[in-house]
Amino acid sequence: MLKRIGLFLLTNILVVLTVSLILNVVLPLLGIQVGGGAWGLAVFCGVFGMTGAFISLAMSRWMAKRAYSIRLIDASEQDYRLRELYQMVARLSQKAGLPAVPEVGIYRSNEANAFATGPSKSKSLVAFSTGILAAMTPEEVEAVAAHEVSHIANGDMVTMTLLTGIANALVMFMARIIAQAIDSFLRGDDEGGGLGFIGYIFTVMALETVLMLLASIPLAAFSRFREYRADAGSAGLTSPASMASALKRLGEMKLVDKKDSYAMAKINSKKRISLFSTHPSLEDRIARLQQM
Repeated sequence: MLKRIGLFLLTNILVVLTVSLILNVVLPLLGIQVGGGAWGLAVFCGVFGMTGAFISLAMSRWMAKRAYSIRLIDASEQDYRLRELYQMVARLSQKAGLPAVPEVGIYRSNEANAFATGPSKSKSLVAFSTGILAAMTPEEVEAVAAHEVSHIANGDMVTMTLLTGIANALVMFMARIIAQAIDSFLRGDDEGGGLGFIGYIFTVMALETVLMLLASIPLAAFSRFREYRADAGSAGLTSPASMASALKRLGEMKLVDKKDSYAMAKINSKKRISLFSTHPSLEDRIARLQQM
């Protein structure tokens, strides 16, 4: 827990430093002055929202390896089962047309899950829990690996980052515009009253919470879409039956829903299905595979 909090704080410090550098050094050098008004606010929110999202993406492999204590494996691995796992991912990556084999790793957990992350198709990571490797057949593990490789081949991490950055920027901008409108409405003709500094800050925070909740609906919808697409990709790299069998196995296994930054990236979630669900139900995913 302390390790993940430390990584979270480090990411936010880097975001603030990078945003400050862009706003105070880079943009002025390009002749762009960020002043007051709606234009200045839009530039600030855009830089802050997109910078935060892309710094998180750039650090995603590094953070995942430390947050989960992931042990990387390669073709020289002594354990033949893990060596075969690496060779499996390498074979699937070549079949999917990736420019490079992703880093392959395992992490100790009874959780039945796997995920892919990384800033690009050539710099990515596929990680498997020891729980999923122990409980699934080789064919099912291969289908899960193909699902994660498909996420990389589809560029899902980058697309999700772009959408998140846009959502962050819009939420920051709209919250401040609405708060300014409320403040102006409450002010009298003598410029008295209004929200005040503390009231304005709390109003912005409340608006950001509500707007981010609304913004998470289309983000979750895209996340569900990319799960269906990765399932189809796995079916193409292996077979629809293998992927359907893997999903059925996941439904029978223990899944610990930890609230962390990689929950959306994992192959399954047992959270209640709703507009905010990042994963479709296993039943719907299996039904689509059976129709292929």
